[in-house]
Amino acid sequence: MAYALKALALSAAATLTVLATPAAAAPSDDGGSGQCTFPSKPYAGRPWALQRVLLDELWRQSTGKGMKVAVIDTGVDIKNPQLKGAVDASKGKNLLQKDLKDTSGQPLPRGAENGTTDTVGHGTKVAGIIAARPAKGTGFVGLAPDATIIPVEQNDADGHGTAQTLADAIRYAIGVGADVINISQDTANAVEPAATLKQAIDTALAQNIVVVASAGNDGLGGNVKQTYPASYPGVLAVAASDRNNERAAFSQSGEFVGVAAPGVDMVSTVPGGGHCADSGTSFSAPYVAGVAALIKAKHPKWTQREVVAQIEQTAERSVSGHDRLVGWGVIDPVRALTEDDHPIETPVAHEGVTPAKAPTPAALHLGETDEQRTQRLATYVAVGVAVLAAVLGGAAVTIRDARRRRRRVAGSG
Repeated sequence: MAYALKALALSAAATLTVLATPAAAAPSDDGGSGQCTFPSKPYAGRPWALQRVLLDELWRQSTGKGMKVAVIDTGVDIKNPQLKGAVDASKGKNLLQKDLKDTSGQPLPRGAENGTTDTVGHGTKVAGIIAARPAKGTGFVGLAPDATIIPVEQNDADGHGTAQTLADAIRYAIGVGADVINISQDTANAVEPAATLKQAIDTALAQNIVVVASAGNDGLGGNVKQTYPASYPGVLAVAASDRNNERAAFSQSGEFVGVAAPGVDMVSTVPGGGHCADSGTSFSAPYVAGVAALIKAKHPKWTQREVVAQIEQTAERSVSGHDRLVGWGVIDPVRALTEDDHPIETPVAHEGVTPAKAPTPAALHLGETDEQRTQRLATYVAVGVAVLAAVLGGAAVTIRDARRRRRRVAGSG
């Protein structure tokens, strides 16, 4: 099974390793998977990651209209009908074309300069999870179906993307007015790359752009390590969860994880048309990016920090606070859009037991309280009055009957 795109090298000159391939899993009608080719068959049903969301209720709050989401990836193929109307080709960019040359020094043909081709399929899947338009014959749709995708091609199947091209892609997204940036990539060997990448991230955050990044797929060994750019302060790092709202086995753990989102057997759009299923934090991140676009559309004055805190605060938790497996919990799109009376800067613990402080049990009263004593005495008085009334009533009847008997005896004498 193909997992996420393995991005970023140790320096700006090093190449990248791509784990996602065009032969990802193709969903079948019964939820199983088989070989996928581009284009692929359409998925008729509603994927499990969308079945758990009350989409009508969600879209009554926001559809992401007016939001621009930059997908920094392997390009986004607009031949898929569900993406053609979602992608702004005029703002797209292919950052690889100028870097790849043949033996004569001439640029290699890389397809569209605006990033609207995708030979890998990875970026096309990511974009679909965010903003695929509704279409007849399929239950798949993006979480923010009125948002606009800005495709920025920065990596490919041969790993030509670098820390420098990613930094350039982020700066490009800033320049074309992105509201949200999705980066479904992480560093090789979890080593922090050159400072230019962090500088680009910091610039995006300073421009009030929500930056969402995949946490990585090296969780099988149980090692806890930082990945980049997900580990940079201010970036919302997304782990993968399964159908049981538990961390997917491959999902990277760490204190830097902000939230988790569905990342197993994720159905999405593929180049040419149709759908395939794939797994990885690469497909959890756009799930969160889509929700971020919904929140920003509904609350345009909220800061990027407030949008991130809202997502974290309303996530479904198994503990009261943050943990290294799923962060603040598994994202709940409807709660994120409805429990939003006021913005917050930082999530707080709730709905559980924190290790530092156990819940305080209710006070145990071995005796009665003043209120209980008053109620008891009032009951005694009421019962006493009733008994006295009954006794007096009985006595009156007895006296009356006795007098009648004496009258009858005297009359018969």
